[in-house]
Amino acid sequence: MTSAISNSESGGFWRVLYVVLLGQLVSFAMALMSFSSSLSANLGVDAPFTLAFFSYFALTSVFGSVLLYRRQKLKISWYWYVLLGFVDVQGAYFVNKAYQFSSITSVTILDCWTVVWVIILTWIFLGTKYSLWQFFGAALCVSGLCLVLLSDSGVGGSGGPNPVLGDILVIVGTCFFALSNVGEEFCVKRVDRVEVLTMLGLFGMLSSVVEMTLCERKSLGSVSWSPEVILTFVGYGISGFMFCSLTPLVLQASGATLFNLSLLTADMWAVLIRVFFYHQKVDWLYYVSFVLVGIGLVIYSKTEKHLDDYVKLENGVADQRYTLLPQEAVQV
Repeated sequence: MTSAISNSESGGFWRVLYVVLLGQLVSFAMALMSFSSSLSANLGVDAPFTLAFFSYFALTSVFGSVLLYRRQKLKISWYWYVLLGFVDVQGAYFVNKAYQFSSITSVTILDCWTVVWVIILTWIFLGTKYSLWQFFGAALCVSGLCLVLLSDSGVGGSGGPNPVLGDILVIVGTCFFALSNVGEEFCVKRVDRVEVLTMLGLFGMLSSVVEMTLCERKSLGSVSWSPEVILTFVGYGISGFMFCSLTPLVLQASGATLFNLSLLTADMWAVLIRVFFYHQKVDWLYYVSFVLVGIGLVIYSKTEKHLDDYVKLENGVADQRYTLLPQEAVQV
């Protein structure tokens, strides 16, 4: 009996270690996406649809090949994927556009606003129940985000030519990401992950091409192409592919708590990038904001509901109710 308990504890330790390391890969991929988009803006490239195209192209190429090899038919109608891809592209556009006006720290911290929109959407449309502690945690996150807005409005000073406009673009983008994430969660719970990622990549890529043609021909024509510029596009595509591919694995292995905690480090990566790569000063309000957002997400994650769901899954009992996925705090 003692041996069995010891083996169980040992297995649990390695499982947690695996999840933590995997979560940090996702967090690092998210930071690389932010860095690539920010660097592209600093190099004078204003082409957010083109940036998004490369990550969708990578998803379509890899997971589409798997889907074709399996020769499996779609289990969800294609027009739902069209809507999902379109909404996701708009979210990527607004967030990537924000780097033209605001700093990498502001954008990555304000990405957490997605949590607020997801709570509202799932509460209204899917009937998800949230505890008072979850609302309290979300309120702390919002308080931290308000400090970012306060700092960017000129109280503490920040990087970027028009940080307030950049902040507004991020918040609009997170609204689209929330819609995309709720739709993706709905699909993933019903069909294979490969199908969802393939269709998201395919219709996201097609939507990006159409909007690139309509909106970015002049800006692309004025780009001074260099190895650095090309690397920003390639880097965004690779990091976006990593983020989208690894996120479901983390969710399957751990659930909401560790995933949320893992993504918190993306904001820390953003601060380090701003300080050491861009040589910009970070206002003290950013650190206060990060602490508030971190505490809020921990409180939100450490709820009885999530723990109960985890126990049910461990016992082999699937809970069919909709639950909030943590990937809804940052999306490519």
